[in-house]
Amino acid sequence: MNEEVVAPAPTSGTWLDTWTPEDATFWEATGKRVAWRTLTITTASLVLAFATWFMVSALVVRLPGIGFQLSTTQLFWLAAMPGLAAGTLRVVHTFLVPIYGTRHVVSIFTLLLLVPCVGWALAVQNTSTPYWILMALGLFAGFGGGNFSSFMPSTSFFFPKRLQGTALGIQAGIGNLGVSLTQFVTPWIIGFTLLGALGASQTFTKGEITKPLWLQNAVYWYIPFIVLFSVVGWFMLRSVPVRANVREQMDIFRDKHTWFMTSLYIMTFGSFSGFAASFPLLIKEVYGGFPNAPDPLAYAFLGPLIGSLARVAAGPVADKVGGGALTMVSGIGLLGGAIAVTFYTNPESTAQFPLFLTFMLALFFFSGLGNASTFRQMPICFPPRQASGVIGWTAAVAAYGPFFFSVLLGVAIARTGSPNIFFYGAAVFYLINIGVDWWYYTRKGAEKPC
Repeated sequence: MNEEVVAPAPTSGTWLDTWTPEDATFWEATGKRVAWRTLTITTASLVLAFATWFMVSALVVRLPGIGFQLSTTQLFWLAAMPGLAAGTLRVVHTFLVPIYGTRHVVSIFTLLLLVPCVGWALAVQNTSTPYWILMALGLFAGFGGGNFSSFMPSTSFFFPKRLQGTALGIQAGIGNLGVSLTQFVTPWIIGFTLLGALGASQTFTKGEITKPLWLQNAVYWYIPFIVLFSVVGWFMLRSVPVRANVREQMDIFRDKHTWFMTSLYIMTFGSFSGFAASFPLLIKEVYGGFPNAPDPLAYAFLGPLIGSLARVAAGPVADKVGGGALTMVSGIGLLGGAIAVTFYTNPESTAQFPLFLTFMLALFFFSGLGNASTFRQMPICFPPRQASGVIGWTAAVAAYGPFFFSVLLGVAIARTGSPNIFFYGAAVFYLINIGVDWWYYTRKGAEKPC
């Protein structure tokens, strides 16, 4: 029988006195309640983080219509900036929780989301805002993307290994819904005034049609929720006593499996985040020239929604069947989707749009599966503290997805008139990762079956 563990005091101080989630007695008596409460608060905060990270992707498709003089290349670069910042910030976030703890990291970095929200709300109301300022604000939007690499490793500390696939799948999947949220709510909320004090309307022009828009609403409405969850996090979160300085945490980079898992997570989350950031502009560039062109924001939210829900659903499945097997399914699906979509990226009419949309949504679905399965693999391949670091590191590198996908798609379209060369390159990358997953994690006799 396990020795009874003295329960921590979750209502005082920052650091819990003890935390042994693998102990069944402790888990049932105290751990479960604290872990699920922490998951709830950090997941809600992560939704806001993802929403602010991807708000630029929803704004850029409207900027030319309200008078901003921006080229296609400039728009794709603008959509890429949050990904560049997020990837860099995630490297920093990887090491924060073992130093400062869950409470401080989640509450303070949630509050910092106010910076890009207020900045963008002011910038979109003035069409003479210099492009360099828009680019800087794009980088600030990456604050939200950085949070993932501290929030998720924090969650891995709170749960026993048998539940980590489920917990991480729930948190990441629901957090990813912030992408869909910003792309779904934006076209609706910019259609009316929230409060007169929040700014005047802009005139949106498309062909012969003009109408008023309040583009600042797309970011203003996050502000009260950001303040709320920052305060809630400060008063209700505590930190697991797993401590390590930056030098001690660097040991993960000496393990080859850190690099293999990084590549697999680029395949999955890099694809999810990259396509999510570029999907609205991709629809606009490929199908926007037809008289009955589809509205990008009427469809763009579907991809992140499907990918996020797939991630939530796949978490428990990965706990049961193993992460490696599900990652294999993800890679094969991504490979097939990347090749199939190229048959509908040089359309002759919008009649081809439904199949283009179908294969793009398939890419989101299979990336969502892989997002969950890879996060099941990491806690099995590494001990808890190292697993936390690997989760943060892989998430950091994969967060460059929006930057590279947006830039490379923009270059491909500008130089060849088609995004196909990008999709062919992605297919080759997926094929390589299928081989890595099979050899090291899935085949009979694999080095680290998981």
